[in-house]
Parts: sequence; C-alpha cells; structure tokens
Amino acid sequence: MKRGKRYQQALAGFDRERLYDPQDALQLVKSLATAKFDETIELHVKLGVDPRHADQQVRGTVGLPHGTGKTRRVLVFAKGDKHKEAEEAGADVVGGEELAERIRNGWLDFDVAVATPDMMGVVGKLGKILGPRGLMPNPKAGTVTFDIARTIKELKAGRIEYRVDKTAIVHAPIGKASFDLEKLQENFSAFLEALIKAKPPAAKGQYLKSIAVSSTMGPGIRINPVVVAQKAR
Repeated sequence: MKRGKRYQQALAGFDRERLYDPQDALQLVKSLATAKFDETIELHVKLGVDPRHADQQVRGTVGLPHGTGKTRRVLVFAKGDKHKEAEEAGADVVGGEELAERIRNGWLDFDVAVATPDMMGVVGKLGKILGPRGLMPNPKAGTVTFDIARTIKELKAGRIEYRVDKTAIVHAPIGKASFDLEKLQENFSAFLEALIKAKPPAAKGQYLKSIAVSSTMGPGIRINPVVVAQKAR
C-alpha cells in the first residue's frame, strides 16, 4: 500500500522496532497526530487466546475515566415507563416497533443501541442488520437491561464495549489527540486493567502478546507488554 507524505514523515519520527513504555508511546502518538481534525487515539492488543474456542472469548465493557472524546448517540428500545425513563435520562432516540421499521428501511444514525428485555422480540428480528455493524444489544455488554437510566448515563460518560476479533486482537478508542497526556494515560490504564481482569481461565501462557497505539491517520507505536503486565499486578 502506498502511504501519503504525512504518514511517511510520521514513520520517520520514531523507532519502529523499539518497545516503548506506555507514557512515552502516548506522548509520541500525540505528537504524530498532525491531521487537520482531532484524531482518535486507538489501542490495539494482541492476546494469547484462541477465539475459535468459546472458553477463550474475551468480551466486556469498561468505563473510561475521561470518555472517548466523542458524543455518542444512544438509541433505546423501550415501552411504557421505561420509554419515559430513557427520554428523561438523555437517550437520543427512543421507540419500539416503529423504530425497528425505520432501521429496516436503512436508518442507522446512532452509535449504540440499548433495549429492555421485554423488547428483544422486536429487536431480535434486526440481528442481520445490527449484528454485523456491532450495534446489536447484548446482555453480556450490558445493553439489554431494565436499568435504563444508569446504562444511558454510563454510555454517555464514556463506557465502551470491547471484544476480541478472529485474529485474537482487541481494538478500542481511548481518547483524542487533543487530550492531555494524563487523561490518555488514565484511560489506557483503565482499559488494560479491565482487559487483564477479563482473561479467560482457559488462556495459557503469555496473555498480553503485543500492544500498540496509533492515531486515526498515523502509524502504530509498539508498547512493551511486559511493562504493562508488571504495572497491572
């Protein structure tokens, strides 16, 4: 793949073979985020698991102390009192069957979907649309719940979902290039602590295989996983 001039300049700004300490890597990724928009800082962690096995799946949620820097549009499937609760809690869109019909007609202007358990009969029919886009409400992700107000508040404040992909890598946004270093460090630490706690009992050997951070338009900067694991103990 041919890379642009800005990307090539970023590559020349650091040692691609070096394993950096987290603080140095985050400072570096901030300095290399030179696009004309506020780039997202992304974390990529290769895990020592085999995602083909059900007992080695890694999935969960974590509340980032300083959020992701993005205002998330929260959609809620609810009825009755829970419909009103969702509106009062700040949900961007609330509805039932009529909302499902909008989605079937191609409307997807939201970032996360929440549903009360009694609405899953309606929501379940949208699996082929929402599933591939990572938008399907799921009990394991805490997005199928009757605790609507708390869930909306946490999602708006920066709670994110993570899941290992088929290559055993977890990808997650941990802030924006405009965040100061301390905020990025705290978000980084919160995410890694949650990921380490989510280690499946069936996973053997080294759990954190490799770690890298990058900005939206920038190259990946490698972090020493041994240092991260030691600090998390």
